[in-house]
Amino acid sequence: MSRPAILQIGDIVHSQKEWSELGSFADLKVFKGSKSRAGFLKEIESGSYNDVVALYRSNESTTITGPFDAELISKLPSSLKYICHNGAGYDNIDVAACTSRNISVSSTPIAVNNATADIAIFLMLGALRRIHIPYSAIRSSKWRGNSQLGYDPQNKLLGILGMGGIGREVAARARAFGMKIQYYNRSRLSPELEQGAKYVSFEELIKTSDVLSLNCSLRKETVGIIGKKEFGMMKDGVIIVNTARGKLMDEEALVQALESGKVFSAGLDVYEKEPKVHQGLLDNPNVVLLPHIGTATKETQRNMELLVLENIESAVKKGILITQVSEQSSSGSIKL
Repeated sequence: MSRPAILQIGDIVHSQKEWSELGSFADLKVFKGSKSRAGFLKEIESGSYNDVVALYRSNESTTITGPFDAELISKLPSSLKYICHNGAGYDNIDVAACTSRNISVSSTPIAVNNATADIAIFLMLGALRRIHIPYSAIRSSKWRGNSQLGYDPQNKLLGILGMGGIGREVAARARAFGMKIQYYNRSRLSPELEQGAKYVSFEELIKTSDVLSLNCSLRKETVGIIGKKEFGMMKDGVIIVNTARGKLMDEEALVQALESGKVFSAGLDVYEKEPKVHQGLLDNPNVVLLPHIGTATKETQRNMELLVLENIESAVKKGILITQVSEQSSSGSIKL
């Protein structure tokens, strides 16, 4: 009986040894052809991947193949049963199309929680202090420039939209700064996971939070979940932090809220049309900007790769994904 094959799309940088070890039970293939969507489809049509059971892909590999949308998924070989994705967010994979073809999908939650939460707190503290102004001033030999007083995090009410693994790590770090925590999820967490955080409605979260941290996944129902209407409901001088996905928020509405003073400042690691950033955000000194580096640490990148490889091994050997996406997992509850 021929051995199953595993296909790698994109680079594996930090766990090449572990990748090669998968060769003990499967044939390893790497997409090296014309690195484009057309080139990938040509390889599929040639029959080169007709024995592939599982594939490794990442958000970065989307620049090679384009999104795994319904069109591409319809052309994947019939042998493919598992797509193991390197990334906590997987909005560039049409999970419904995969499900209709009996293809199971996994992502890398857990592995990204700490690094992303660290960046969220970094952005929150920077936004509280409007840190961009003095940070830029001293590098221009202007000492503090025209910086003004910021705010302490102590006793501020932090609202977390999406209390999954990342949201809970943000809450844990915020408690160390003396913040009060409230959150909104599709469903309430157990007391053990809440750790004293208050479960509130979406509307109450929006209306009462001093700082709002977006930590929910991007799905059809969450696109633009924060827009002009929601900004109008917020407290004057609210602070917004987004380390999840840019399309959760209407950037034009955010720019207007910053200019009017409704939003005191914002800390952003993700953008609506990445890598393009709204000019109104670039021009506003009250915004702390990072170029989507939430998981950009050596430890986290390796842990993400290893989790993908663990999913692949479990899938090929046992027919089970370790971190199957919530839309497909019968045991996991779907949360924001």
